[in-house]
Amino acid sequence: MFKKRFNFIEMFFGVVFFAVVVLMGLGYVLQTQLGLDWRILPVIKTITLIQQKYNGDYNNDQIYTGAIRGMVKELDDPYSTYLDAKDYADLTTITEGYFGGVGLVLGKKDDKLVVVAPIEETPAYRAGIKSGDFIAGIDGKATAGMELTDAVKQIRGANGSAVELTVVSGKEAPKVVRIVREEIKLKSVYGEMKDNNVGYIRITSFSEDTAKDFQNKYRELEQQGMKGLILDLRDNPGGLLRSGVGVAKLLVPKGPIVSMKEKDGKTTTEYSNLTQLKYPLAILVNKGTASASEIVSGAVQDTKAGKLFGTTTYGKGCVQNIFNLTRETGVKLTIAEYYTPSGRSINGVGINPDVEVAATDEKGTNQLAAAQKYIEEEITKAGK
Repeated sequence: MFKKRFNFIEMFFGVVFFAVVVLMGLGYVLQTQLGLDWRILPVIKTITLIQQKYNGDYNNDQIYTGAIRGMVKELDDPYSTYLDAKDYADLTTITEGYFGGVGLVLGKKDDKLVVVAPIEETPAYRAGIKSGDFIAGIDGKATAGMELTDAVKQIRGANGSAVELTVVSGKEAPKVVRIVREEIKLKSVYGEMKDNNVGYIRITSFSEDTAKDFQNKYRELEQQGMKGLILDLRDNPGGLLRSGVGVAKLLVPKGPIVSMKEKDGKTTTEYSNLTQLKYPLAILVNKGTASASEIVSGAVQDTKAGKLFGTTTYGKGCVQNIFNLTRETGVKLTIAEYYTPSGRSINGVGINPDVEVAATDEKGTNQLAAAQKYIEEEITKAGK
């Protein structure tokens, strides 16, 4: 009997020892081979416990999605987010240049929902919502503590339906603005020839075809006798980095345009091969100038390829990438911080213009006039 009892105890501790070895081995594999922290085990265990022990209704998809959302939310980064099937599809259509909604590009500032920029000729733009306005409520629901992606979902909806936004502009009292949704079709590049052969190009966002459309408009103005250029990036919330780089390659002299430094220290630099600056250049900026717009503005300012007119930009100096989780879902993560050619980080700070010009009307007519006067003077100096 003692022998059997000894064998049982020996077997029990043998099993425990084997389990510990297995767990240690699994932790080693997770840590060294898969690059995962051993603390992922409680997460897996929790999911297993819910599936095996929870006495109630649940949905596996919701459990997995909730775990992913929670992880990304804990990063406390307004630009990193989980993309479900709808978010993923919406993001694709935005970068391709069309989507449904009211025409607002939103961000987070001091944990508040802020308008980075209204998109021209959209319901929000026509309703008078401006860069820097705060959205305090959506259909009567306060936005305090609301995730950016959740706010965007609530504002979007079927064409022809309405949404009520509580808007706070400056020190004014909050006001409720009712906006009817419609399909938003983006044309990102506009241009014309101003007086005295001063070309004018406005870029409203950086989508898939922006660099190509900018180049076409640029060449068109050249054929019309352009002698100087005003590039209007006011209320341009950014978009695709590669499109911003593509525009900068026509404006910035040979050398770096932007550098992106990742977590592991890896640095990627985009370069211009432009051998000679062809025209005097002025860029119009304001607090709605963000992301890819700031890449172009910062490169022009640092290389002295032109001058910036207006007010300080938004200050989004970080880069996001989208990683597929399934064919229909993904996660958008901030993967790098970018630096201007001189090594400046503008994240959370923005870019101060070379010539500070506060707008005296909604269209910033005086800002455009100041930029045009500068270009005309530069044309005269060059004897063109």
